Amino acid sequence: MITFGDMSKILLVDDDVDLAEMLEEKLTREQHTVELVYDGFEARDRLRFYKYDAVVLDWDLPGLSGIEICKQMRSAGDITPVLMLTGKNTIDDKEAGLDAGADDYLTKPFDAREFAARVRSIIRRGCQAASNVLTARDLVLDMATHKVTKGDQELDLLPKEFALLEFFMRNPSQVFSAEMLLDRVWSSESEAAPEALRVCLARLRKKIDTADQESVISTVRGVGYKLDA
Repeated sequence: MITFGDMSKILLVDDDVDLAEMLEEKLTREQHTVELVYDGFEARDRLRFYKYDAVVLDWDLPGLSGIEICKQMRSAGDITPVLMLTGKNTIDDKEAGLDAGADDYLTKPFDAREFAARVRSIIRRGCQAASNVLTARDLVLDMATHKVTKGDQELDLLPKEFALLEFFMRNPSQVFSAEMLLDRVWSSESEAAPEALRVCLARLRKKIDTADQESVISTVRGVGYKLDA
């Protein structure tokens, strides 16, 4: 079954050779291009040098765990969608996987059709994230025109406010510490300090939030901030 007009390039990482080859065959039949690796270090190296439309990542891997790979991806600003595979099935385990930056979570054993459907889903989300037009609630951010609208009202955002909002909208529901936000949005500029982030965030919230409603960008106490799409 061909689901997309253009085939997607997928990195598949699992040390269970039989399962990995079965999943590779399933994805190939759906017209995707699949690169299959069996250990965490090789997966990390591939992600450093090559771009993918999606990553299917086993939790338990030789060398470097799927959780660590996912954390490193997100810390580096890599928004490639990730489907985490694991035999762990507790709520705490699922929470840990999603908090590490995974977009979806599939517990072994699973049906091959569900697996394929989950991959299609994260690829669709990834295509939206890579789009020039980003949406969250009633906010629309257009990279081509460098405009942000809330409903039918255009918002007047300063450059850092725009950059901060764009970063959050490209990474919805993911929690970022102040240090990570400073590194991604301010880079090495001299103004990069926690106070600069707090001031910028306060200004941004005033412009994008709706009165009597929770902020679009919520504070996760003791951890950081996230956009609640």
